[in-house]
Amino acid sequence: MATTTDPTSHLLDLPGARLCYETSGTGPLLLLVGAPMGSRGFATITPLLAEHFTVVTYDPRGILRSTVDDQDAEVTLDLLTDDVGHLLAALGDEPAYVFGSSGGASIALALLTRYPRRVRAVVAHEAPLVELLPDGEQLRAALEEVCDTYAGTGRNEALKKYAALTGVERFSRPPGGGRHEVTDLESFTPPDDVRAILDRFFLHILRPTACYRPDLAALRAAAAPVVVAGGTDSKGQLSHRAAAALAGELGTALVDFPGDHTGFQGEPEPFVRLLRQVLTGTA
Repeated sequence: MATTTDPTSHLLDLPGARLCYETSGTGPLLLLVGAPMGSRGFATITPLLAEHFTVVTYDPRGILRSTVDDQDAEVTLDLLTDDVGHLLAALGDEPAYVFGSSGGASIALALLTRYPRRVRAVVAHEAPLVELLPDGEQLRAALEEVCDTYAGTGRNEALKKYAALTGVERFSRPPGGGRHEVTDLESFTPPDDVRAILDRFFLHILRPTACYRPDLAALRAAAAPVVVAGGTDSKGQLSHRAAAALAGELGTALVDFPGDHTGFQGEPEPFVRLLRQVLTGTA
């Protein structure tokens, strides 16, 4: 029997794309944003959050069930952010709590500056904002090398370079938790899906989300609060360093969330407890 926490799928036509999104639960609107991760990447926490919120997840354009008219068209952070703005507009006038993870956190920050009336609060979990780091120029060049390697040499070599650069040794966690090195991706995700996600990530999503320089003045002046989060087990990694730098620029504390870069997959219950506390504190 279906419950209020069971997700319902919807389609939204956008310029050049069709977005697939899911809704579940009741209560205040909470949007979960990943990049390149889609709805199923949040599967461990969506039902827990849906007991208290109307949870919305989606597949970014060109990822899994969300299609694009032109696979080779340029993707910018503004484009990815506008997709979310259109999605929130389709959901109604209620401003949303927004939790963004990794590249999705970059989108969440841009959403607040581009669509401030749509946002109630932002929790930015480990946005990989290399431009905020003192070695940002070198990191940007290294990211370019990773993407060029992916396009030229192939998937395995690029993944090794990406893992060495970021410290993230897996693309995602399987639903049951546990470690999977980047070479074992196909053991828990259908191979065709993995390849499609990686193609989209390295060729179209990594550069705009990691090389985004947020409008710090606009974020400081925003009516909606910004909570910057990092993983307790990812300290020293690129995205955790960037999160700490962002918190410093905004003059706020870095909130330690359970687990690593994808801690919500490995430790969903404590992660959701803290996320609820943080969101309640912004209300």
